[in-house]
Amino acid sequence: MEAILALEDGTWFSGASFTGDGETGGEVIFNTGMTGYQEILTDPSYVGQMVCMTYPHIGNYGVNLDDVESSRIRVEAFIVKECCKTPSNWRAKKSLPDYLREYGVMGIEGIDTRALTRHLRLHGAMRGLISTREKDPARLVARCRELPTMEGSNLAETVTPAKPYTWSANGPKEAVLNDGAYAWPGPGPRLVVFDFGIKWNILRLLADQGFDMLMVPSSFTAEQVAKLSPDAVFFSPGPGDPATLQGPIAQIARMTGSYPLGGICLGHQLLGTALGGSTYKLKFGHHGINHPVKDLLTGRIEISSQNHGFCVDISRLDDVEMTHVNLNDQTLEGFRHKKKPIITLQYHPEAGPGPHDAQFFFTRFRTLVRETTGK
Repeated sequence: MEAILALEDGTWFSGASFTGDGETGGEVIFNTGMTGYQEILTDPSYVGQMVCMTYPHIGNYGVNLDDVESSRIRVEAFIVKECCKTPSNWRAKKSLPDYLREYGVMGIEGIDTRALTRHLRLHGAMRGLISTREKDPARLVARCRELPTMEGSNLAETVTPAKPYTWSANGPKEAVLNDGAYAWPGPGPRLVVFDFGIKWNILRLLADQGFDMLMVPSSFTAEQVAKLSPDAVFFSPGPGDPATLQGPIAQIARMTGSYPLGGICLGHQLLGTALGGSTYKLKFGHHGINHPVKDLLTGRIEISSQNHGFCVDISRLDDVEMTHVNLNDQTLEGFRHKKKPIITLQYHPEAGPGPHDAQFFFTRFRTLVRETTGK
């Protein structure tokens, strides 16, 4: 079925929908991973975005029941050069087109993804519309310009849970609180995790470190956290503009110094802002599984999994120091506080998808909690 992808700057591409009739819009970005599309599709940080895969042939190994990072597909649309409709893999339970149709998400192929990627790299990520219904590209371009921009969009509130929950090998389960208190089930250090759009592999790896965890909505206050009597607090990744989350930023600022704190991606950005830093939007973001990062504490080079469109500026903060730097553009990829037990990473140590070079971060956070609390 013929489809058009139109961009807000007037550029448009013709292709074909492999999921049927439809229309959708969002910020168009590109991901340089050759594999890992199922994890990408289910990552809540992609809410509001239409993802273009730079690798030309996607869908070869189908979709399975295990490689998911949340309960559903989160991207607004999926853009590929060629989609495989007949996958061949012993784990596959369905094809990529069937998976997208199951959640009502549009998929488009036949696009010149090399040209699209080059355009976004040169001109930046931008708003776009995909449609099988509107045949006039000019009209689609005009409508693109009416879409909300990523800057100023509070998308974390659309994916944060409504109530606290726990995590086990069987997945998430609603937690029971008694007058705001929680009966922690085990002897492990108590970790409250703010869920702004977390990936499940982060929870798996935190659990592997021996934490007893309780996940809470983004709206939780410092007083509510105190009632839970945690030993540490962690802030998850999530979608949207971190500058819109002024409520959570204010609550995080109140928690600094009270507990060991850790954060990944959006959590890293919120911690940086709560400590007095600021955020800014990258031209086309970092989205892929092959980004080189240097750990300034060890001198070690990591190949990392990344998915962020915003970055933190801590240059004016005397008590905060960079721990990780992106070797492509020299942007901040991690920091620590010189006086308080706070560490962060901008990129994704849990991988899912991607290399495992940075999984040390979970061990480093566990060590920080142990050294700070004795637990």
